Amino acid sequence: MSTESNSHDIWPELPLSSWQDTCTTLHLWTQIVGKVRLAKTPWMNHSWHVALYVTPRGLTTSPISEGPRQFQVDFDFVHHKLVVTSSDARSGGFDLSPMTVADFYSSLRETLAGMDIEFDINEIPNEISDPLRFSEDTVHKAYDPDYANRFWRILLQSDRVFRSFRARFTGKCSPVHFFWGSFDLAVTRFSGRQAPEHPGGIPNLPDSVTREAYNREVSSAGFWPGGGGIDYPAYYSYAYPTPVGFSDAPVVPAEAFFDRNLGEFVLPYDVVRTSSDPDRTLLGFLQTTYEAAAELAQWNRMLLEREPVSPTV
Repeated sequence: MSTESNSHDIWPELPLSSWQDTCTTLHLWTQIVGKVRLAKTPWMNHSWHVALYVTPRGLTTSPISEGPRQFQVDFDFVHHKLVVTSSDARSGGFDLSPMTVADFYSSLRETLAGMDIEFDINEIPNEISDPLRFSEDTVHKAYDPDYANRFWRILLQSDRVFRSFRARFTGKCSPVHFFWGSFDLAVTRFSGRQAPEHPGGIPNLPDSVTREAYNREVSSAGFWPGGGGIDYPAYYSYAYPTPVGFSDAPVVPAEAFFDRNLGEFVLPYDVVRTSSDPDRTLLGFLQTTYEAAAELAQWNRMLLEREPVSPTV
């Protein structure tokens, strides 16, 4: 099923309650694909090597090495397919439709095996409480193509705005990337200074991974579809370590607030979606929450920032 006819709605509605089962299933499918990249990619600082990236049709691993060959796994949320392509002109894939996580896992393994690509991954999902092994999960099997497409369209616009925000920073900064563990799109800025050891404690994620990810001071922002105490899609922004006074810092828009349970600022997605200027509303949230973190933690902003630069020919 194609959802191209809905593409005019670039900031679509995405009530979590309407696609919760699909969201959970898709989260687990992206974990399987992400773990293939993890298994075959050299370790990069802050686990940047595991992330997926937004494309004009969905999400991608980007190229993965298999000896001298390279291959790539793509979620196509326009025509609803899982597509694998390789540098030796081979390809494979299957339709994205309601299927169990176990069947998705089996189909991906068969597809890659048909292209002479084998993989060995830990089948236990990360950052999820009470997980089921991928090959044994016959519980999660929903897939609503309309909502999967809506989710991708929001990621597409968020990625675009996040990239504009990222371009204002000259210090160390992550790519705009999609973490399949937490199921969110994120971009992270670094002060350059060492941070105190993170306490860890994230479900089914080694503390050593968490501590390496947060071994430097950060200001991080992103989008996630809901969950973890927030039952609606939202943008977030946090600092680690959290500077004194951060929770009371003035930020825009007025609808943004500091969630003390999560320890971060939250901006409901619907505020951006219904704004007369969604780009400006989202950029304002990203900029003011970053400025609050950077000012209170005394980052060297003169060294780390620059004025926005327009694209040139």
